Order: sequence, then C-alpha cells, then structure tokens
Amino acid sequence: MAFALESPAFADGQPIPDTHARDGRNLSPPLRWRDPPAGTRSFLLVVEDPDAPSGLFRHWAIYDIASERSQLPEGTTAGAKTESLGRGVNDFGNARYDGPQPPRGHGVHHYHFRLSALDVETLHCGPKTPIADVIDRARPHVIASTELVGTYEAR
Repeated sequence: MAFALESPAFADGQPIPDTHARDGRNLSPPLRWRDPPAGTRSFLLVVEDPDAPSGLFRHWAIYDIASERSQLPEGTTAGAKTESLGRGVNDFGNARYDGPQPPRGHGVHHYHFRLSALDVETLHCGPKTPIADVIDRARPHVIASTELVGTYEAR
C-alpha cells in the first residue's frame, strides 16, 4: 500500500466540518496515516490554504512527530503543550492549529493537509519558528509526502 493520510472527520475533497473551522470550535481534525516509507524517523504535518486572497496562507505545522505514531487526535495543540511535538508559528501568528476562516463571498477554499515522512528524528527548530522556515529546514529530509484536501466556504 502507498503512504496515505485520512481523517474520520472528512473525506478527501469534501467539506471540513464547522467544528474544525476557526469560527467554530477551532479544533484540529483527527488524522491517521498508514504505510510510511522505510527509513522514516519522524513526520511533519503542514496545513495550507492556496486560495487565500493574499496568496498561500499557512494554518498549522507540527513537526518532530515520532515515527511510531500513526494518528493525531482531534484538538492536537489546542491547549497547553503536553507533548514534545514541535509547533511552527502560523500566518495568524500562533504556534497552534487555526482552522479555516476564508472571507465571506470568496468562494470555496481548499485546505491541504500534507504529511511528510522525514529521515531525521528532529528538525531542531526554536519555539517561534515560522512555518515557512520549518518547511525549509525539513525539505532536504523528506522521503515521501501524502496529502488530504478538505474544503471550506464561509457562510
């Protein structure tokens, strides 16, 4: 089987429930993955909206996810830091998940949840590292990536 990412909250290409929107409960959706490639020592998860009016908008990044993991529960990074997961600073200025919040009347936005398998255990990023810098640091260590796309439209 191929490296794959899925969520019990929404199917690929389908709407993200309001629970996971910034104006809703702002909880990250539960995610699970299977069949990471051999040599995986950690994972990086990034959520991006390429449909934002200002261009690519980054909503979430967590890194240094242990290679033994195969899921993230709903609400990961929602409260006080209780795990050793690294958190990139998103384009809202927060080191946590911030869900979909497209402008009203801007149409359907596509949220790309991209999970990358890395060949290193840690990226050695500081606590205030912007997501773009986390991605740059991870780029030479990516073995494989998989993606899940959810949609959201402001009502």
